[in-house]
Amino acid sequence: MVTLTQEEKQSTTLSDYIDQVFIIAYKEPTETLEKCMREEGFTCEVLRQKHLEEYRDYSNSYLCLLNHCQAWQRIIQENKSTLIIEADFVPVVGISQLPLPFNPRRKDVGIAWLYTCAPQVYYVSPEGFATGFSTSAVAYIVTPEAAKILITLEEKIRQNPGTKSYSSWDSTIDALLREQKLKNYLPFRCYGEHGGLPNPEHYRNNLSKSHRADVLYGSLAFLPIYTQGKKSPWLAFWWERLQARIKGIGRLLAGKYLRLATLRRNNYSFRFLGFAIFRHLTLHL
Repeated sequence: MVTLTQEEKQSTTLSDYIDQVFIIAYKEPTETLEKCMREEGFTCEVLRQKHLEEYRDYSNSYLCLLNHCQAWQRIIQENKSTLIIEADFVPVVGISQLPLPFNPRRKDVGIAWLYTCAPQVYYVSPEGFATGFSTSAVAYIVTPEAAKILITLEEKIRQNPGTKSYSSWDSTIDALLREQKLKNYLPFRCYGEHGGLPNPEHYRNNLSKSHRADVLYGSLAFLPIYTQGKKSPWLAFWWERLQARIKGIGRLLAGKYLRLATLRRNNYSFRFLGFAIFRHLTLHL
């Protein structure tokens, strides 16, 4: 086991490990997000979806995958771990100084989600780092080793279910990387919010139209897109956040975040219980 000294644990922040950010976008404005991330000290580059005639009948989910593939290819070429965020991600204030959610000295890191959707924790190390599952590719750190594996997703999805069909490809990332002996990490709390509008493609495929962070590390740097056009943007924001917090606590109580079988396998470790419970003990919605 690779361990960190107390000094290393205290000093390893997001900006200690990451300096490059790729923003995945289609037609969304990204100026506010870019400005925010640059002020946090990151180098930002926007990767916009290409407009090609052959893409006309492609599903939105497949087009999104193609754009993430573009980012993964760049990571492979540059051989540098990078933070990938989608255009509707809203970071918390001071995101660059938040703790890195994994041991940077490990060689088997796949990805680390900074925003989670339907998360499930597998293990919590003595250092307090949690491995687990999440879907959604709203904000996540990718290592070059993981990018080489993730890039194979496009061909798999193209073959089944195909370019025109909806696919929840982001929910397959964890299993794909674990098959190659890489570990994937969950944050203690989310580093930002998914600020996007409800997705009709999700609804048509019997999924929740929208997903939000269950619990945040702090205050958001700016209001999410879902508040725009509302009579009272702040009221709309607090209502969305309240629902997200309640849903997150509900998943914990229902045994979906920390499953009983996992807890039993780990001898009812206090580390598991502490990680799962204490993350909700915050005044931030």
